Amino acid sequence: MTASSVPNLASSSKRYDTKIRRRATRTVMVGDISIGSEHPVRVQSMINEDTLDIEGSSLAIRRLHEIGCEIVRLTVPSLAHAKAVGEIRKSLDQTYKHVPLVADVHHNGMKIALEVANHVDKVRINPGLFVFETPDPNRTEYSKEEIKDIGNKIIQRFEPLVNKLKDQNKALRIGVNHGSLAERMLFSYGDTPIGMVESAMEFIRICHALDFHNIVVSMKASRAPVMLAAYRLMADSMDKEGFNYPLHLGVTEAGDGDYGRIKSTAGIATLLSEGLGDTLRVSLTEAPEKEIPVCYSILQAVGLRKTMVEYISCPSCGRTLFNLEEVVQKVRLATSHLTGLDIAVMGCIVNGPGEMADADYGYVGKGPGVIALYRGREEIKKVPEENGVNALVELIKEDGKWHDPS
Repeated sequence: MTASSVPNLASSSKRYDTKIRRRATRTVMVGDISIGSEHPVRVQSMINEDTLDIEGSSLAIRRLHEIGCEIVRLTVPSLAHAKAVGEIRKSLDQTYKHVPLVADVHHNGMKIALEVANHVDKVRINPGLFVFETPDPNRTEYSKEEIKDIGNKIIQRFEPLVNKLKDQNKALRIGVNHGSLAERMLFSYGDTPIGMVESAMEFIRICHALDFHNIVVSMKASRAPVMLAAYRLMADSMDKEGFNYPLHLGVTEAGDGDYGRIKSTAGIATLLSEGLGDTLRVSLTEAPEKEIPVCYSILQAVGLRKTMVEYISCPSCGRTLFNLEEVVQKVRLATSHLTGLDIAVMGCIVNGPGEMADADYGYVGKGPGVIALYRGREEIKKVPEENGVNALVELIKEDGKWHDPS
């Protein structure tokens, strides 16, 4: 290889940078939680309970908040539901604490949005449904006059909500869904990420004209490639027009089980790694409580938040000197309540010390029935295998990094 063919790594160091450079955004407050590039990426979820069930909804919100959900959304399909949110807010404030709440408002929800804005910290609207037009199967296009008329209707219905949120210093999420674009957007741009972005930009420009900037934007789709394209285009479009609003990430209707988690991770982690995203929700067809560990795992995996122990373990091979899978589970069971530590469990001495070099503690097979414990790169002691996990716990305690499970 000649000198001229060697890649100039210095000139392209940004491409190989291991630190995520987040897109610069303004700070938007949702209750006492700050969203934006100067703050941790926030975790959200949504309760399943009917909002009219005040007791059940209050308990569901509390359960989510207690396990780390920082912002909780609830659906508000009617004016009665909006008023019930006021009772839910009172119940939480009196029996628990102030939890940042988001109201989800859809079809022609102006009266609903204005009422519920009194009780929540953020209102989410869907641009494709905010001024809902009944689809006409015989229509082939929209005239300029019709498009202008719909635009005027949107301003007329949207402006009171924007002004109320502005007066109360509350937030708005402009939440576009790929599956619910307005018919005129479909005619103009097709069922595409461009249509999704234009749908959001229409509402953003109205907010900007009204000098309202407490905005978070989402571009959700049920397929990760569509979601990825929409968020990238949305960030570029906002930046070109000087709108530095935070992004709420999510793959909507991701499903359940392993595939739902994998699909969500494929979309969310990819964007986070590119510096896009300031808050997220993993949408699983499971109990909402199961979404929260996935959110934090994604954030920890890409290096944006460290809220649990990071376990490093080899895949096992013929050199492994103990039942690696069983030992990893024992170590996890003993230490999973800790935070901020990296613990490595390696099957043998051949690759162990090198591949776990960044770990705080290491548990390595040294020989038949013998475990070597490491603090960083330093071997501290050798112990019989049956005492390995207890000895690891004692080492962590000696260093003052242990606390008992709550």
